[in-house]
Amino acid sequence: MSWGRRDGSLLKNYGQSLRGSKITITVGIGIFLGCICAFMFSHGFLGSDSQLQERTQTSNITSQQEENNANLRKQVKELTEKLQRAQQETDQAQKQVRVMGEKKKAGPFGMVKSARTNPTVAPDESVNPRLAKLLEGVAVKKELIVTLANSNVKEMLEVWFTSIKRVGITNYLVVALDDEVEDFCKSNKVPVYKRDPDEGIDSIAKTGGSHAVSGLKFRVLREFLQLGYSVLLSDIDIVYLQNPFDHIYRDSDIESMTDGHDNMTAYGYTDVFDEPAMGWSRYAFTMRIWVYNSGFFYIRPTFPAIELLDRVAGRLSRENAWDQAVFNEELFYPSYLRYDGLYASRRTMDFYNFMNSKVLFKTVRHDGRLRKHKPVVVHVNYHPDKLPRMKAVVEFYVNGKQDALAPFSLGSG
Repeated sequence: MSWGRRDGSLLKNYGQSLRGSKITITVGIGIFLGCICAFMFSHGFLGSDSQLQERTQTSNITSQQEENNANLRKQVKELTEKLQRAQQETDQAQKQVRVMGEKKKAGPFGMVKSARTNPTVAPDESVNPRLAKLLEGVAVKKELIVTLANSNVKEMLEVWFTSIKRVGITNYLVVALDDEVEDFCKSNKVPVYKRDPDEGIDSIAKTGGSHAVSGLKFRVLREFLQLGYSVLLSDIDIVYLQNPFDHIYRDSDIESMTDGHDNMTAYGYTDVFDEPAMGWSRYAFTMRIWVYNSGFFYIRPTFPAIELLDRVAGRLSRENAWDQAVFNEELFYPSYLRYDGLYASRRTMDFYNFMNSKVLFKTVRHDGRLRKHKPVVVHVNYHPDKLPRMKAVVEFYVNGKQDALAPFSLGSG
């Protein structure tokens, strides 16, 4: 009995101890949770400081999101424009493929001829309605001679258009770069076009020298091509002795006068570079051609031709460069690495018909047989005393004065 009472007492004590432990554990847990809550919400559950902090954080997040959204919209816009340009280029390429026709078999050996004459662009009169209206009355068979002039070259301009009138050419146009030249042309019944004011280039047009004006022509020509016209671009220092349109092939994007003075320099030759240090491989073969003259060329309204104008005008606006050098680099440099060359077809004009002044004063005037040949044009491009040499050309070829060319030196001295 005594053991049973002892056991019951122990159980009773154990139960009381267990209940005490549970209370202790519960209190401990409560204290622990309280500490956590106190740590996490140190400013209170509904405290004003917490609300202000949350609102500030929310405002900062919103501003950042708006900035990110603005940048994203800008990137989307730029990407959309790039895609549109790419689509336009694809459409243009597809149009060219359709124009060129379906695929054909190559055919027998030696009978294959590749296409050189690119299709012309669709005319877009919305580019310049006023110029489009004017060209309808000036151009013949959608082609004409175009020159740019300001009052600095008025005397040479008179020799230029007088020679054109003498030959009987009617499809020519002077792009007047100032009011004085416009009035001068009108008083001499010369077709003239005065461009609308353009703040970006008017200062060059009115006061620029020959090189500055020469660079400007690439921008001006673009509108003519967009309107669907082929242009024979002419500098002012040129005398016309025959109608050039009777001597143009029209089978290439660009048909240009050369600065070459004989068959090799004008049409190309192999030049051997010798480097003795290389031993067995000391001789390297190179291909050479003298540059095209950017003051006299026939250009057709094709995509490669317009791209050429864009490339040259773009580079001249960014670089301090000579327009003729840039013109030839864009025409002849091949594709390499990340550079895409211009795939424009080219033709070199006959240098005895489309004659530069080096050919005339170095070779022709001293050769009895060549003196009898009348060129189509003479371009006084190699000599700075342009006006007296232009007048001498007229005297020699038009008035028959056989010693008219004799007083002039070979070079520019």
